[in-house]
Amino acid sequence: MLQIPLWNRLFIVLTVLVGLSFAMPNFFYGTVERHNDALAEIERTGIETPEQTADIAAWPSFLPATLVNLGLDLRGGAHLLAEVRVEDVYVQRMDSLWPEVRDALRELRDVVGTIRRIDAEPGLMQVRISQPEGMPSALAAVRELGQPVVSLTGGFGESTLDVSGSGDIITVRLSEAEQAATNDRTLQQSIEIVRRRVDEAGTREPTIQRQGADRILIQVPGIGSAQELKELIGTTARLTFHPVVGRASGPDEDVESRQIILPSIEEGEGYYILEETPVVSGDDLVDSQPGFDQQTGEAIVTFRFNPSGARAFGDYTAANIGAPFAIVLDNEVISAPVIRSAITGGAGQISGNFTVEGSTELAILLRAGALPAEMTFLEERTIGPELGADSVQAGQTAALIAFAAVLIFMIASYGLFGVFASIALVLNVGLIFGVLSLIGATLTLPGIAGIVLTIGMAVDANVLVFERIREELKTAKGPARAIELGYERALSAIIDANITTFIIATILFVLGSGPVRGFSVTLGIGIATSVFTAIYVTRLLLVFWFERRRPKTIEV
Repeated sequence: MLQIPLWNRLFIVLTVLVGLSFAMPNFFYGTVERHNDALAEIERTGIETPEQTADIAAWPSFLPATLVNLGLDLRGGAHLLAEVRVEDVYVQRMDSLWPEVRDALRELRDVVGTIRRIDAEPGLMQVRISQPEGMPSALAAVRELGQPVVSLTGGFGESTLDVSGSGDIITVRLSEAEQAATNDRTLQQSIEIVRRRVDEAGTREPTIQRQGADRILIQVPGIGSAQELKELIGTTARLTFHPVVGRASGPDEDVESRQIILPSIEEGEGYYILEETPVVSGDDLVDSQPGFDQQTGEAIVTFRFNPSGARAFGDYTAANIGAPFAIVLDNEVISAPVIRSAITGGAGQISGNFTVEGSTELAILLRAGALPAEMTFLEERTIGPELGADSVQAGQTAALIAFAAVLIFMIASYGLFGVFASIALVLNVGLIFGVLSLIGATLTLPGIAGIVLTIGMAVDANVLVFERIREELKTAKGPARAIELGYERALSAIIDANITTFIIATILFVLGSGPVRGFSVTLGIGIATSVFTAIYVTRLLLVFWFERRRPKTIEV
């Protein structure tokens, strides 16, 4: 095994050099991070400032700019645990279903008489009919509005609606199977929207994970405080368009069922009475952009609906020319213009005394979409950068102590061969950071623990090889043959031991989350790089030394 082909030697050397080149930017972390952030900001905004130009110039463009992302516990940042109020979605589903129920029962007016939706507890829709004898026909008509439940968790074939009748009242609710499917979809949608909003803010490597049935864990390194994060993701930005019933003198004025009173931003103290069910909502938006009004020059936000939203918007405006129409954002009336003509193109604009920054922010929020349900923050924590710096310092100290202890032990136990093993150990740590940087992994405090553990385990393979070489030297087969046999006979034990540990790291990665996953990532990478350095790098160093010195005897 001392005869290593040239191509094999070149492959080993190039692998080490490439790995170290990707790890190298981490020694200039602040400079490279500013360089990368400036490039990302310019790409996102299209604007380049002198400060950004200086940051870009501070790091040569021909060098790799890969960095290990620091996790929340090392960099500082904000941690939130949010509970999604999935019950809100049930209410929205019932509101959106009401027009269909009304139209279905209207076709049976001769049988069921007049129909009227009455107030009910949240998540229910109750409709009173004036001719109770027509209840069977009414129930059948409403049940036909249900669709088969589609869910990955079961419930196939069940209807989305649970419809029942009592006296002259029809009660409609989501079936249990549909509620479970709705909960799952709501959580997935909430996670996606939170991720979009966090990404739009340009933050690095956030952790956004589902926790249990209705909770979301949000960790964003580098953000100033938990309150700042809450403001970023907690803004609903729900856009709806409602028919205007009239004006109100205050928020407590009596209104009819299915009507609401909302304040007017434009008029300050004014209030509007609106139909509660919107004609179209922001769910049908496909695009939103900041812009300027061509006539007044004021900042505006333009929007565009999908085909179904455009059709509903066009039908309503065509049928209500001359009537006011309220544009509502987060339960506040932005404006209530009078419909002058049918708007059939599916596009429009919102004006509301916006600043340029305000219109840009609103466009981002609308484009990211509204949260499907309100979130309640159960736990919030801000981790200061000082605490993160302390963690980094503690991790570095632990790694250096472990490193020094292993080097001293190896050199004291195996002499020159221990020096070779120590060089391989240094290269191993460099390769770990190179791989972490290349794949964009996030380093956490448990991840540092994984690296420290790897430092201790990385020399195990060398110890096995060196002990086998010692045994082979006793048979007086010569140093070259002893080294060959040492590597050959230790190889199977090295592979077996590291495969079992790698399997454990894989299981931790698949089943674990957060800190456990961070630990498993560094452990798994460390195992792979330590096997490479022990089997190939250390052996190549031995070959270089042996070919140069040609020793008659060796001492291990």
